Amino acid sequence: MKRLLTIIFILLSIIVKSQTFEYQVLFEGIGDNREFFSNEAFPQTILGTRGAFELGVEMDGHRLRGGLSQLFEFGSDIDSQKPKLTMYYQFKDEQTEFIFGAFPRRGKIDFPLAMLTDTLLYYRPNIEGLFGNINWDWGHQNIFVDWVSRQTETNREQFMVGSSGEIGYKNLFIQNYFLMFHDAHTASDIPGDHIKDYAGFALQGGIRTNEDSKLTGYFKAGILASSFRERNVTDGYINAASFFAEAYGNYKNFGVKSVLNSGAGHRFAYGDQFYGVKNYLRTDVIWYFINHEKIKGRFNYSFHLIEWNDIDQQQQLSIIYVFGK
Repeated sequence: MKRLLTIIFILLSIIVKSQTFEYQVLFEGIGDNREFFSNEAFPQTILGTRGAFELGVEMDGHRLRGGLSQLFEFGSDIDSQKPKLTMYYQFKDEQTEFIFGAFPRRGKIDFPLAMLTDTLLYYRPNIEGLFGNINWDWGHQNIFVDWVSRQTETNREQFMVGSSGEIGYKNLFIQNYFLMFHDAHTASDIPGDHIKDYAGFALQGGIRTNEDSKLTGYFKAGILASSFRERNVTDGYINAASFFAEAYGNYKNFGVKSVLNSGAGHRFAYGDQFYGVKNYLRTDVIWYFINHEKIKGRFNYSFHLIEWNDIDQQQQLSIIYVFGK
């Protein structure tokens, strides 16, 4: 028994020494004032801070991490938002990446707001499922599964599947996005409650400025399509397609970004509500007031032009501080 314990102790010592201890701490300041009067989206003011930490070990590209993420909204009780558990396994090398567990959404999932609104970063900062990505010299493609809710007597069964990627040649590129959301009913049969299915994709081609240009940016355009059905209610799927374009320019600490959707309104389960109208133009004037390696700060002043008639306004402030090893 003593020999066995000695061997186990030696093996554990070797394993611990071969692993690298890692940690990461995040602070996020959130300010989002939505002055909406067109009744197309919900007007509100979101002010708060988020604190998150992760602890873990890494060995030969394999990583285990765990931690918590907590949002505190100003003016509310400290327990008004429940802490979000972070716990995941990750493997990453030069070409592939795989993650399983509950892991941060930021930096992994980047979809047009028409498909996934930015409030998900506030209230649901983690993906709970899996993520995979493959890189090539000419592009990349990823896929994720987000298990939103398990079916119980009171909770609906909900899950999301998405994929996005890009292929490019010099300054030219083509981007693709696909998203599906399944919204089933609870275990109890509720009269008038039906299963809902959302699906859609975006395909855009574009061009970027040269990396050494003082004025950086891009322009891309293509199609945005969506399908929605409510079983036993709609006559099959309700389909929509529209022209979808985006332009961005940046000079020093300032930028301008415009997104146009024209031709049809769309229904995505977690999409920005403004894209439900047929013609919508959003323009952001952006000031990057902090541009440190570990600290990023930006302020957006947004104008929402709806059906070429109504204009809503929005101001967003974001400060993100990340450190660790």
